[in-house]
Amino acid sequence: MQGAAAALNANSFSAHQVLDGVLQEGGATMGRRSGGGSPRDQRMRVSLIREAARLMAEEGVRDYYTAKRKAAQRLGAADTHNLPKNQEVQLALQEYQAVFGGAEHRLQLTALRRHAVQAMELFAPFRPRLVGPVLLGTADERSVIQLHVFADTPESVLFFLIDRGIPYEPDERRVRYGKDQLSLQPVFRFIAGETEVELIVFSEAGLREAPRSEIHGRPMERATIAEVRELVEHG
Repeated sequence: MQGAAAALNANSFSAHQVLDGVLQEGGATMGRRSGGGSPRDQRMRVSLIREAARLMAEEGVRDYYTAKRKAAQRLGAADTHNLPKNQEVQLALQEYQAVFGGAEHRLQLTALRRHAVQAMELFAPFRPRLVGPVLLGTADERSVIQLHVFADTPESVLFFLIDRGIPYEPDERRVRYGKDQLSLQPVFRFIAGETEVELIVFSEAGLREAPRSEIHGRPMERATIAEVRELVEHG
């Protein structure tokens, strides 16, 4: 492994290329799925990508499907089946934040990652892994720090919170493994300073296989505390 910073930079370098490719290549992937694709359809697809990314960046929409559907409604195409992939929206979001967020966004992201390191130090007995927008670089000031933690039982994490007097809110999160295997995981949320932290609890076996990402469908990216420190250092 060459380090989390290098890996994430490699994943995000092509934001401009992806959008330009959709414009210039005519949305070939979408065309193959639907049996064709007129220039008008291709332009609409690019517009949907950009509007969905803007909604996530400016209006705090967190769910990719919701962002795409709202984008379609605002562009007068509520019934379209020509929705882009989540990964296309993510790359456009990275581009949007780089162009319009600039140094301010980088500072916000670094601050969130520092907070993530502090939370990971606190929950070190549960071998935390950072996931989600704070890891991937698409977080903003409204984002939640999401940690996967691993324990024999969820009660171990619960008692850890209680013993330290940390107020929490319990919840559940549905995650996916493989093609169609779903699992309901316990969640504990709490506020650290002004930042919300979300602990998603897995069994010890959960260290061996990450749930599928909603963005690209492969096992989601997870980072150890050492890797998050590396990202902060290369901020």
